[in-house]
Amino acid sequence: MASKEEDYLMLSGLQHFQFCKRQWALIHIEQQWEENVRTIEGQHLHRKADQPFIKEKRGTKLTVRAMPIQSRKLQISGICDVVEFIESPDGVELSGISGTYQAVPVEYKRGKPKKGDEDIVQLTAQAICLEEMLVCHIEKGYLFYNEIKHRMEVPITDSLREKVAKMAEEMRHYYDKRHTPKVKTGPHCKSCSLQHICLPKMMNKRSVKSYIEGRLDE
Repeated sequence: MASKEEDYLMLSGLQHFQFCKRQWALIHIEQQWEENVRTIEGQHLHRKADQPFIKEKRGTKLTVRAMPIQSRKLQISGICDVVEFIESPDGVELSGISGTYQAVPVEYKRGKPKKGDEDIVQLTAQAICLEEMLVCHIEKGYLFYNEIKHRMEVPITDSLREKVAKMAEEMRHYYDKRHTPKVKTGPHCKSCSLQHICLPKMMNKRSVKSYIEGRLDE
């Protein structure tokens, strides 16, 4: 377990971990990264949302951009693209602002909704951090997809919270041991920004003898 906040794992790593545990390890343990069109476009979109400490109040909604968040329980930290604080009698008090508010995390994504739930996992982790920091309960969040210019509501369920907690625990286990797991290749590898780093390594570790034996066993 991390003893200091600077040793916390990156919250954004949960998305990598859900997509591919090996990809996460290559980035967060081995410190390898290879940009492609997807990552560059994603960074451009986040720069538009990530304007530190900018607050905007309109009516009953306060919008905070690039809000630093963390969870001692999960040992993770990161940045919320946007947190919307909606005025509500059931909300919590915010320092220097009158009234009580409910927090709603909003995560911005470059493309369109994915088949997997890696975006949902990341949003859930943000909600857990906010709940811990603000001592509140968050029922929902939103994923905004730039390609379709639409936000999708995501209920923050107990099952999602449990899933994220287990993922964070497994990530910490790999990280502390500095272990990069092996995984099965598949169609998802084609869209991975690390395929040219990852796949050659995996292929080189397989000898000709093991390849022939594997073919004979089929």
